[in-house]
Amino acid sequence: MNLDNLGPPARRRLGYAGFAGIVVVYLAIIQLGGLAIARLADESEPVTTAGVVFGMVIPLGAALLFTIIVVVALGWQKPVLRDDRPVRRWVWVVPAVFVVAILVGIDYGSLAQKDLLFILTLLIATQFVGWGEEAMFRGVGVTTLRDHGLAEGKVALWSSVVFGAVHLTNAMTHGVSAIPQAIAVSLAGYFFYLIRRVSGGNVLNSVIHGLFDFSITTGTVILDDQKTYVGAIAPILVYVVLGIVLFLARHHIEPMEPHRAQEDATTGG
Repeated sequence: MNLDNLGPPARRRLGYAGFAGIVVVYLAIIQLGGLAIARLADESEPVTTAGVVFGMVIPLGAALLFTIIVVVALGWQKPVLRDDRPVRRWVWVVPAVFVVAILVGIDYGSLAQKDLLFILTLLIATQFVGWGEEAMFRGVGVTTLRDHGLAEGKVALWSSVVFGAVHLTNAMTHGVSAIPQAIAVSLAGYFFYLIRRVSGGNVLNSVIHGLFDFSITTGTVILDDQKTYVGAIAPILVYVVLGIVLFLARHHIEPMEPHRAQEDATTGG
């Protein structure tokens, strides 16, 4: 026996059609499965703990489990969980802005009208969103595009476009309002992609993604007669603030080339 041949098997490659098929199954679990479970349980709105469990936790948890199975089957645990393409340190401003928006955007008054079980259940549900979508689109999606040799700019673009496009399926429940949502989600996808790169993995972006959804949910749909919450503008401002910052600094995101870094160190630039 040649012991040199032993060891972990090489990870598999995934074509674009294969990735598309995986995304379709992922969406079907969330959209169709979610609708079916909500109707069977007669719970469709996240205003009660049962509503969050049947409308969010179960379908989103199933989708997350499916994503984990896909990642393990492909042998992609390392490239999905870790990112070896660093960006410049100033990009830490992206997660920092998200944290501020989350803290401001949470409707603490509405949450105070709910019990602890509801709050914890909603936190779990929104974390399922964050971890599931980040593993699928910033994990499997980004890895697929990189394996096909795309430059990092195109990886950022197309992974974000796909992320936004799949949210058009929300038209099943939200009608034409799903279109502007899909555009906003594409921008968010780019922000989460940068968080993945600056943090060196797929953990921080997953946690922030979930908390961002938690803050938005608390300010919109957890009460039957929920009033407009002024802090709800904070998540909207994230897109404006980061959009402007990243547009102006778009040529200063990728790591500096060694010879340029040496020149700047010499000149003090």
